Amino acid sequence: MRTLACLVLLATSAVAAPPAGWTPSEWVNASTIELATQSPGEEVHWFPVWLAVIDDQAYVRLGSRAAGRFDANVTKPFIGVRIAGKTFPRVRGVVVPEMADKVAGIMASKYWTDVAVRYMTHPYTLRLDPEPSATP
Repeated sequence: MRTLACLVLLATSAVAAPPAGWTPSEWVNASTIELATQSPGEEVHWFPVWLAVIDDQAYVRLGSRAAGRFDANVTKPFIGVRIAGKTFPRVRGVVVPEMADKVAGIMASKYWTDVAVRYMTHPYTLRLDPEPSATP
């Protein structure tokens, strides 16, 4: 039984891979990333947010307005992401409150205007996990 479980785990991890171009380590110095949400009955809305990259993972911090858009999103937890000339239509926004301090620290060192922004409400810190692409 344990062997079967290991085989299933290996098979599924070999099939799923990040989509081509999803390279957070290359975005460390990017200023912003754009997110897309869609409220019921509305068009898709793209908006910029600051980006933190930690251990090759992309993180964003959402203010109250952006958090409201995320909560109302018809495809929640999936959002669109645009960065470095690439668009990723299905990226899971994973709420990670345990990363809030680390992400805030990165943003404080990266963005000089964070001296004021850090005192605003940020309901969500999200890790951006792209929907894997199947490999043949």
